[in-house]
Amino acid sequence: MVFGLLKDIKNGEYRTIATPGEIATIVADGHTALVQRGAGATAGFADEAYEKAGAKLVDTMEEIYAQCDFVTKVKELEPCEFPLLREGQIIFTCIHPAAHPEEVQAILDSKCIAFTAEDCHRYGSPNCEAAGKQGALFGLESMLSINGGKGKFVSGLGGAPAMNVLILGGGTVGQAALSVLYALGARVTLMDINIGLLRTTQRQYQERIDTMLCTKENIAALLPQTDMVLNCVKWPKGRHDFLIDRKMLRLMEKGSVIVDISNDDDGAIESFHETTHENPRYIEEGVVHYCVSNIPGAIANSTSIAYAASVIPHFRSILNNGIAEACARDGFLRRALTAYKGYLTHEETSALQNRPWVRPEDILGIADRQLDQASPATVTRSDNKLPLEQVKL
Repeated sequence: MVFGLLKDIKNGEYRTIATPGEIATIVADGHTALVQRGAGATAGFADEAYEKAGAKLVDTMEEIYAQCDFVTKVKELEPCEFPLLREGQIIFTCIHPAAHPEEVQAILDSKCIAFTAEDCHRYGSPNCEAAGKQGALFGLESMLSINGGKGKFVSGLGGAPAMNVLILGGGTVGQAALSVLYALGARVTLMDINIGLLRTTQRQYQERIDTMLCTKENIAALLPQTDMVLNCVKWPKGRHDFLIDRKMLRLMEKGSVIVDISNDDDGAIESFHETTHENPRYIEEGVVHYCVSNIPGAIANSTSIAYAASVIPHFRSILNNGIAEACARDGFLRRALTAYKGYLTHEETSALQNRPWVRPEDILGIADRQLDQASPATVTRSDNKLPLEQVKL
């Protein structure tokens, strides 16, 4: 196949999804690799390094889309890319399809084969780890008096206490944030709905953190003594309640900080609205909010290396084995299949956008095989299934 690496064009995006190391591996497998000039520059990977790895450099995204069988980058497709999609072309990027109906429609109209990268990670996304760790540090930066915060130092000083930090959600993001804040000396409470996870985490930290069941009532009880809240909860799309509503902000001291790492409209924090690295903070009810949607982009080199390492097995499996075989071998890749030649194959998107969908294993003709299994990517279910006899490929 001809593999194409695009330069990301989303504002504030500095990462790349493939470093020269992954390009060398793809070329060694016998494929051709095209790389758009500057694709890795802001992450610290020069064009010359890609050339040395065996890639051919091209100037424009139009050339990548026109010449490549497999096209990849980090973030969502921008409207200027929609007309460039081709039937049968493989697209692998963070589509976030449930939240982007226009992008989904363009993908379906083009009849391309699209994978949403955020759903493909068996061991949790490196971007989630990066967001948790760096989000914790941005939270500490937001606590500074010069940024509107109350001016507390994370581990305290002689005669002055450490910060009290509340982490909502103990998944990959929350665990990553916890590792940083604990190491720096914060007094941390972790909340989750999984008692087993809380028990295991408390043992991991030698009983030196507090854990609680994540409920709105428990959060409200802690907020008056909490200096910083990190929201790491993947809030189900379509819910209209909140873990922290605007009234609850008044329970917090002025200059306290909320870092919404999960960063969703209609998410767990009612007062959330997305910010950028250029203007990362705003204040509501005296509480500093840090709501940058692309925290991992601030550590583009490290995140790119970790991210590329996590997806290169998927790239190689698709390139070397084809779509059907790759999806049969890996359930996490299969659940990431978003659209196949004009048909939606992503359950959450079906439910939230009221579109009919087809299970990936059905449209790929592998349902009767022994398949690698994966848990659903989200709790959202859809019964709006298109009968297989209506699928015309």
